[in-house]
Amino acid sequence: MNHDLIVIGGGPGGYVAAIRAAQLGLNVGCVEKESALGGTCLRIGCIPSKALLESSHLYHMAQHELAAHGIKVEGAGLDLPAMLKRKDGIVDNLTKGIDFLFKKNKVTRYLGTGKLAGPGKVLVEGNSPAELTAKYVIIATGSKPFILPGIEFDGKNIGSSTEALSYDKVPEHLVVIGGGVIGLELGSVWKRLGAKVTVLEFLDRIMAGMDTELARDSQKIFEKQGIEFRLKTKVTSAKFDGKQCVVTVEGGEPILCDKVLVSVGRVPVTDGLGLETVGIELDKRRIPVDGHLRTTAPGVFAIGDCIAGPMLAHKAEEEGVAAAEFIVTGYGHVNYDAIPSVVYTEPEVASVGKTEDELKAAGIDYKKGSFPFSFHGRAKALGMTDGYVRVLADAVTDRILGVHILGPRAGDLIAEAAAAIDFGASSEDVARTCHAHPTLAEVFKEAALGVAGRSIHK
Repeated sequence: MNHDLIVIGGGPGGYVAAIRAAQLGLNVGCVEKESALGGTCLRIGCIPSKALLESSHLYHMAQHELAAHGIKVEGAGLDLPAMLKRKDGIVDNLTKGIDFLFKKNKVTRYLGTGKLAGPGKVLVEGNSPAELTAKYVIIATGSKPFILPGIEFDGKNIGSSTEALSYDKVPEHLVVIGGGVIGLELGSVWKRLGAKVTVLEFLDRIMAGMDTELARDSQKIFEKQGIEFRLKTKVTSAKFDGKQCVVTVEGGEPILCDKVLVSVGRVPVTDGLGLETVGIELDKRRIPVDGHLRTTAPGVFAIGDCIAGPMLAHKAEEEGVAAAEFIVTGYGHVNYDAIPSVVYTEPEVASVGKTEDELKAAGIDYKKGSFPFSFHGRAKALGMTDGYVRVLADAVTDRILGVHILGPRAGDLIAEAAAAIDFGASSEDVARTCHAHPTLAEVFKEAALGVAGRSIHK
């Protein structure tokens, strides 16, 4: 089969690239080894975890928070199978939606594993093998969980986020190895549902890469919620002895529990792609690309987790669009300074742009303004007053360099901040933009006012 473009990988980067290229008039084929499109994010990552986060939050509210609203809930209990069924239903509906979009845009789907077989050639291996040719190829193979040495995965008691999304009962004690986004989100889910949760982190802080102060303040709130953190802790092994899980740590007593979630990061899926057939050499397991997402091989592009940068679905989507548009129009760009990151705990944690650590390291003079949710009427009405918005702006130009949010709906609020950075807005621009009252977005405005020391309600 001959196509204008073949996309290897049907995750958020790959399927978006395929659809955008088809919209632009290309004949597109997409190779995906899983029967369901959407990649890790949709099938076993972002979407199912958010479904469980929402359900577990509502359960926790029924158990502990609704009484303050004058709502009496008697006999409220947990139906875990129903909660998991809802999660699976959402995933199934969305994956079928991508199938529909492929048909709508006339993208040809190939079920199997794709690999390069020389310039302009892609082999599909699996139950339906095929030989494809195309002028252009986009590699969007994503990533997989990193496995620590000494960890004995058994697919039930000790596993990754995939297993933690489908426990058949609430663990009595869940040990999370890794204090990053995935571990904190799924740890929060099972803590709300009744588990004891212990997070073991090798570093001296959680959420590496996030602003240091933001991470520290977040940890304090999570600890108040009952999550136990053991920082500067090196895990040497984890195994199931037939009755329970045993986690050994350097310089400490073994930790006994009934479930272990290993979430110590992810690694690019770049093995077995036939990169050598077109002369592509990996750089630290990632595919090197230029500013237009072109590899060293003519006509071959790469996007998402298999190249440098944060492993985020929306980053992959932006790159997919940029690559497709560059192929067709000669233009395609991603502003990596305006890519937000979100941790969907309660409260949520969100950032975009530079952290204070980065600005200090670069010697950039900056101003900052912050405003707490506890001072805001809408946050009080919601009963969600933990956290704040902090705005970092250039000391000379006032251009917004970074925004960091700990608080309710932070994942939604960060979108305005990303837009502000993308358009080169100053803190004064945001401060003088009318925000509806009473909305949580006003806290961003007050923080922007705070850069000049003139927050109204503080």
